[in-house]
Amino acid sequence: MASVSSGEETGWRSVVLESEALRVVVLPEKGAEIHRLVHRESGVDVLFHGPWGLRPPGAPPLEGSGDDAFMWNYAGGWQELFPSVNEGCTYRGRQIPFHGEVATLPWSDEALSDGAVRFTTRCRETPFELERTLRVDDATATLEIESTATNVGDEPAHFVWGQHCVLGAPLLEDGCTLELPARTIVTRPELWEPETAALAPGQRERWPYARLRDGGTTDLREIPGPERQSHDDIYVGDLESTRLAVSNPRLGLTFRLEWEPAELAWVIVWQAYGGADAPPLTGSYALGVEPWTSRLNLEDALAAGEAIELAPGGRFTTRFAASVTR
Repeated sequence: MASVSSGEETGWRSVVLESEALRVVVLPEKGAEIHRLVHRESGVDVLFHGPWGLRPPGAPPLEGSGDDAFMWNYAGGWQELFPSVNEGCTYRGRQIPFHGEVATLPWSDEALSDGAVRFTTRCRETPFELERTLRVDDATATLEIESTATNVGDEPAHFVWGQHCVLGAPLLEDGCTLELPARTIVTRPELWEPETAALAPGQRERWPYARLRDGGTTDLREIPGPERQSHDDIYVGDLESTRLAVSNPRLGLTFRLEWEPAELAWVIVWQAYGGADAPPLTGSYALGVEPWTSRLNLEDALAAGEAIELAPGGRFTTRFAASVTR
């Protein structure tokens, strides 16, 4: 059975789940984010860690983070996005911040008898309560995540839900590959960083080939090194199955992610291949592999009929299995 202990990361209290294969570090007061996911045999932490580093609680917001609380002390890792994703929006007259509410809220935590840990928080702007239960499995080198949203209000309410799982070096390097059984890619209609965006905006093409701004195509399964100096965001849909994998042939390591239900129908692929210029992401070399229920924020998803509705007392559960294996 996995062990559960307490620790600290740059002043943040941490909860550590450990098995023979994995070490998982969670920061309850920082959105219950998964701060580290370490393959113990190799010592490789597969998650991205920004070169600017994690700042202690109460530190001033990172330069360039503006009004986005999600970015004020973003340092990498894996966050829960709920009840919205992408740009901030308005829902029933309340302001929902960039990437939702829960990634910046404190969560309570409780160690369970089977070696798992349950994290809980209550939204401030929407009538939802979230539970997130993590456990590590010795037999399969797997981190299992089960999250349940409950509408604790007295009228129906809507949400979109996503995971903000971002991988980085040393797992990520030139020669890595992305396996993602899908059929369609979509790029944003506008460029985030015109100087370093490699992909043509506003395209809808068949996975895995995307059109380049300067002509030709690129195979999105092939991961370059930071010398590529590009920065793009891609929405991947029409999934044939809800799974993905990133493999490093030099290290002989593969990160796999499987999930349910099928409502998590989009994977956002954030390609920060050394070309993120604007602070606070300057210098990032990272790959986001992020299952979302919609590529739209809550306001736009509701208008498009893509938001999920929960009746009072209704519950919606997602499950993820993340493994790191040779």
